[in-house]
Amino acid sequence: MFKKFYEKANTVFNILYGEKATIVSGIFLAMGIALHFLEITLPFDPIWLTIAISGSPILFFAIKYLVLYKKITSLVLISIGIISALAIGEIFAAAEVAWIMALGAILEDRTFAKTKTSIQKLISLVPSMARRVLDSKTEQIPAENVKHGDIIRILPGEQIPVDGKILAGSTSVNQAILTGESLPIDKAQGDEVFCGTLNLHGSVDIVCTNESKNSSLQKMVRLVEEASANNSPIQRIMDTWAVRLILIALAIAGLTFVFTGDLIRTVTVLVVFCPCAMALATPTSIMAAIGQASKHGVLVKSGHALEIMGNVNQIAFDKTGTLTTGKLTVTDIVANKNQTKEHVLQTCATAEQRSEHPLAKAVMEHYHNTSTQPLEQNGSFSMQAGLGVSYELANTRIRCGKLAYLKQNNITISAELSEQEIILRKQGKALIFVAENQECIGIVALADSIRGSARTSLATLHNLGIKTTLLTGDSKITADFIAKQIGIDTIHAELLPEEKVQKVQELQTQGNTVCMIGDGINDAPALKIADVGIAMGQAGSDISIEAADIALIGEDLNKVAYLKKLSNATVFNIKFNIAIALGINILAVLLGVFGIIGPVIGALTHNGGSILVIINAARLYDKKIG
Repeated sequence: MFKKFYEKANTVFNILYGEKATIVSGIFLAMGIALHFLEITLPFDPIWLTIAISGSPILFFAIKYLVLYKKITSLVLISIGIISALAIGEIFAAAEVAWIMALGAILEDRTFAKTKTSIQKLISLVPSMARRVLDSKTEQIPAENVKHGDIIRILPGEQIPVDGKILAGSTSVNQAILTGESLPIDKAQGDEVFCGTLNLHGSVDIVCTNESKNSSLQKMVRLVEEASANNSPIQRIMDTWAVRLILIALAIAGLTFVFTGDLIRTVTVLVVFCPCAMALATPTSIMAAIGQASKHGVLVKSGHALEIMGNVNQIAFDKTGTLTTGKLTVTDIVANKNQTKEHVLQTCATAEQRSEHPLAKAVMEHYHNTSTQPLEQNGSFSMQAGLGVSYELANTRIRCGKLAYLKQNNITISAELSEQEIILRKQGKALIFVAENQECIGIVALADSIRGSARTSLATLHNLGIKTTLLTGDSKITADFIAKQIGIDTIHAELLPEEKVQKVQELQTQGNTVCMIGDGINDAPALKIADVGIAMGQAGSDISIEAADIALIGEDLNKVAYLKKLSNATVFNIKFNIAIALGINILAVLLGVFGIIGPVIGALTHNGGSILVIINAARLYDKKIG
């Protein structure tokens, strides 16, 4: 019985505290003010309707939190102020407090809603239907019904309804919705495509790897939605002070009545002392900042992380997939003095074309990107695991692989190639030695390419006074080379996941506020233990993204510096909001104690401060962070 009554009451009061009811309440308040100035008396004052519509929900929710959750909120003091104003016949002051508080709640809700605009746009771009291929026929089904392993056909100009891998066809895809990249990305068989991105040219068939509810786009939505559930340290402080201020307000109001005997002054103090502006200061600023970050492809999971980011003075980076792309590419082709680089590459590609090794695939990709010459297809291919491959033609035998593989077959390399080998190994590159018959004709070197934004990002962070550290499981030679290329401060190489955690903890014990940036499963423990964890959202594993506080959607590391600047702007905005709220409250209390203002002007002054706080916080959403 009571449960049903409570549920109905909760529904009714939520409606009364909504936007439409508040507009109606405001109309009744305006009518009451107009009748007062026109000195027209009606049997029933419409201001009472304002109190009923906007005041009753405040009282209900104050009692609800007090009784059900044992939590004293600012609504308690607002309720005391409204009841006190009514007790002395100041119905206009009571109505004014109730209505402006309801208006403030709407403005706050609008600020929160605004932060999700960019995500809602993403959702609206995802097609509701998908074209499933079944038994050589196609059928239209709701995108939400696509299952893992289903084959989906996407025509030119259509948006991709699920994450998947291309089975057949090639195309170009606009991925700006996820990565911010302005140029389309070429996609072919085996390449990944993502939900919400736009298929520009070719028709492709993809196999679904993530159902609609688990797509990369839906993960972004969930990350943003999770942000509102986490309070920052400043927010927790303000929640504590909200209770203390209620007690202070009651004490000052009691002393005012004892020393002046003036009930109006006492009520004025209660009306203006409510800490609602202070309570609004932090959440509105945090949510507006999270909204701005989401527009820039940065997904912040908690206000706490956003606030702490401003204090970060040490950033630890993983290497592969973070500072580098995680993709091997051909960086050098060294030819013996009697050979050409083109011949070395073609010979290597001829031997490696049937190999499934990652180095072989990188060589083949480079060859197809740089040469139009067809490769010999009729040779005999063999492989020796862990060493290399052999490709035998009528008059030629090609061997490609490690130096040990060539030596095993009594093939030596020239002094010139030996010198180049030493240089390339110092750069941490993987080497394929290419031999034709019994002569080593050259070397193909490969390495993980550095992200285009890595150098500029590191330079900007150093200018902000942040120290940088590389934590990687790769060899020290590779780590040293990468660090020199991008200008990182300190290096720790050949680390296991638990050793990365230890290094982060060491930095913390030295008095640093540490941010860890990574992408792989092995980075998850370090991301979790750091003061702020940032995951590379596009390349990162699900586990690393879950462990992190913030995810970068895309590959632009310059967003790390943007995050620090946004954090500084957010903390300043919060503190400025608190200063506004405190200043207005203290001034209004003093004026009320000395009888300079009454409950009506006090209500206008106090609630005006709340609206100023919300408006100032909303500015963060569109603020330019330079």
